Amino acid sequence: MADYPTFGKLVAHDPDFEGLIDPQAKLEKVARGLCWSEGPVWSRSEDCLYFSDIPRNAILRWAEDTGLRIWMQPSGYTGVVWYSDEPGSNALTFDAEGRMTMCEHGDRRISRIERSGGKMTLADRFEGKRLNSPNDLVYKSDGSLYFSDPAYGLPGRYDDTVNRELPFCGVFRVDPATGEIALLTDEFLNPNGLAFTPDESHLLIGQSNRDNAVIKAFPVKADGSLGAGEVFFDFGEWVGKMPGIVDGFKVDAAGNVFSSGPGGVFVISAGGKLLGRIETGERTANVAWGGDGSVAYVTMHAFLCRIRTKTRAAFMP
Repeated sequence: MADYPTFGKLVAHDPDFEGLIDPQAKLEKVARGLCWSEGPVWSRSEDCLYFSDIPRNAILRWAEDTGLRIWMQPSGYTGVVWYSDEPGSNALTFDAEGRMTMCEHGDRRISRIERSGGKMTLADRFEGKRLNSPNDLVYKSDGSLYFSDPAYGLPGRYDDTVNRELPFCGVFRVDPATGEIALLTDEFLNPNGLAFTPDESHLLIGQSNRDNAVIKAFPVKADGSLGAGEVFFDFGEWVGKMPGIVDGFKVDAAGNVFSSGPGGVFVISAGGKLLGRIETGERTANVAWGGDGSVAYVTMHAFLCRIRTKTRAAFMP
């Protein structure tokens, strides 16, 4: 096993933090030289991590034995002229059949890689209007797909009056039987990370907005729609003190949330209490469970990192 450089520090805010991460655990820098790494997902069948480098319009593959390599390029924009500063794929996941499903900024769609190696579009329009730039996605156990659609991937982002077609940024659900796309909420200006609680009773939705940096919890109804949400955690007091903001996150088997946030990863209890932080000092994008389900892989600015924990993933696609 390679001897990777370590950095950062663990900051406990509650005694329960030590039950999740050993105080002596180190954040390892396993890959570097990235532009903006995002959307990580672990492949159990291949024992490797896939993740996006959005500005490079690429999906990269990292494994312990082979290191880092480009797996797909282009990954999110297939045009022939410059499109935007963030044209590539963002969040990646696998469906129940092991097919990679991905958010594509430039092509403004949710796609799935078929067994043949080709792509199938699962969602690219709502009520006839093109999506903005799908950002994060998560499958529910019934096969329904939930995704967020902010405007970060558009050429002019939120001020893009030429390319933007939807007047809002929504969170949507794709029905597994019909493929119909339903709007679940348009209350967020900047909807971003998504994750279900372990019992799938609530959908957590993060907002990467400096004036309202929160994760909200929404009850999931029997038909897959959402009830009224409540604030699960507010990052407001941390915004501006360290680089970055809330972005992507994952949940462990006990319902604790490992979320990107200002200056690193925030570890939040199932009840919404801050337990501790993995301080990276960098703009931190997302988290994925890997290995046996106890290793937290962290994508950030120019690095891919990991830290071993004492807990286990709630879900590993």
